[in-house]
Order: sequence, then structure tokens, then C-alpha cells
Amino acid sequence: MNFLRNKKDLTLVLGGSGKTGRRVAERLAAKGHEVRIGSRSAVPPFDWDNEKSWDACLKGVTAAYITYAPDLAMPGAQDAIRAFADLARRRGVQRLVLLSGRGEEEAQACERIVQNAGLEWTIVRASWFNQNFSEGAFIDMVLGGAITLPAGDQVEPFVDVDDIADVAVAALTEDNHNGQIYEVTGPRLMSIADVAADLSRAMGREVTYADVPHDAFVSEVANSGAPKDVVWMLDYLFSTVLDGRNAHLCDGVQRALGRPPKDFADYARDVAATGVWRTTA
Repeated sequence: MNFLRNKKDLTLVLGGSGKTGRRVAERLAAKGHEVRIGSRSAVPPFDWDNEKSWDACLKGVTAAYITYAPDLAMPGAQDAIRAFADLARRRGVQRLVLLSGRGEEEAQACERIVQNAGLEWTIVRASWFNQNFSEGAFIDMVLGGAITLPAGDQVEPFVDVDDIADVAVAALTEDNHNGQIYEVTGPRLMSIADVAADLSRAMGREVTYADVPHDAFVSEVANSGAPKDVVWMLDYLFSTVLDGRNAHLCDGVQRALGRPPKDFADYARDVAATGVWRTTA
């Protein structure tokens, strides 16, 4: 049964210009659903740091896709998620879908806030994104032919953002996902060396991996001019989350969509075909 049934239903997509939000908004619109983008550049604007901006964005909204940038582990995230969920309930929102992170105690605390908000809810708990290597923090490393990260030989089941978006859209538009936690991963545990090998095969040129000391990596990111919250997030992820706690596969994509998740090698081949990683050198 579809939840969004008529034109009066409106979905607010927070982070609507980001990796998952953009895809969720595009998919909803393609299905004929009315969408409101929640971002600082949208009209009306949405800003997590300006609670006064939230009310106008929630006017008439029946469902919301929640992403918190840069990460739910950030200090202050729990207070923001609690305030947003409370306001959403008061404004008549019926359904919340939260993008969360695996192995993050702070993110799971945010999940509990959404679960206890008195609304229909679905949690999409995601592993690290494939698209970090084509749209995110690591694309410049890929373009330069050397991925330098403090990851050792730890493995992670990287998940494709398109799979995340498909799960989120299903949760926003179908009733049978209420009360579900979908822990979504790719089909394969991969080290960063494995990632580099797949990228090399897809691109037809060598991409190497070099393990670097954690402190040196964080200092380099900070010296590059990256925003402080991004520096904090990368420090947290590589020092805390990438410690083996997530080195197992989960069936969230299969349970939600009835199909297997996309493999990293297929992602790499598809992205390589777009020319995103093509260099002039």
C-alpha cells in the first residue's frame, strides 16, 4: 500500500542536494510525488544551525527524509534531531525516515529519538558509501592515482548510494517498512587496497593505496582548508568506527527491496564510463 497517495502529500528531503538526498528527491519526483528540498540554498531554506528556519520547511509536509550533516555522531546532533522530530510531530508530519551510520553509538542514540517520536519511522543504517570515491572526500585521491588513508588492512562493506536511495524511497512511500531498521551494506567486505584494485581495473590505470599514520592524515586534512566539522568527522570515523566493528555484511537492501546490493566493482565500472575520473595528464 502506498503512503503518498495524492497531491496534498508532501515529502521534505533534508540534504536534498547531497549524495543520498538528491537521489531520493529525484526518485520521488519521478514517481509523481511532491517534494520539498531542505537545504540552505532552497526556498524556503533549511539550516540545521537555525531552528527558526525549520517551521516554514515543515508546513504541509506529511513525510520527511532526515540526513544530518556532516554526521549524526557530531556534538549537538541528538539535540537537533530531538527538536526536529518534536516540531515535525506538532506540524502534522506522519512519517520519518532517518539515514544513520553503522557502529556509531551517537547515531544509534539519534535513532532512538526518531523511534520514540510518536510517528511512523524507518531507520536506514548505512555503511561507508561507494560514492565517497567519486563524489566525496576521496575523489581527489583517486584522480591523483594514490589513496592515502589511515585504514590499515581493515575491511568495510561499502554500500552504493543508489541502493540507499532506493531503500529510503520505499520507506517513504510504502507502508510495510514502518518500524524497520535496515542496515544496508554492499555484498563484499573490502579493504582500501581492494578498493584501489577495483578502481584500477575500472579506470584502466593504476590507483595505489598507502596506509598513513592517523595523526598525519588528520593534520593534512586540516591544513587543506577543510571545514572543522569535516576534519572532526574524518578523525572520528578513522579512529573509532573503522576498527573492525562493522566488518560484517548485512541484508538490509535485500530485505527492503527484494534484490541484492550493488557490488563495488560494478559501481566503479559504471562511474568510470561517465568520465568522472578521467584526467588530462
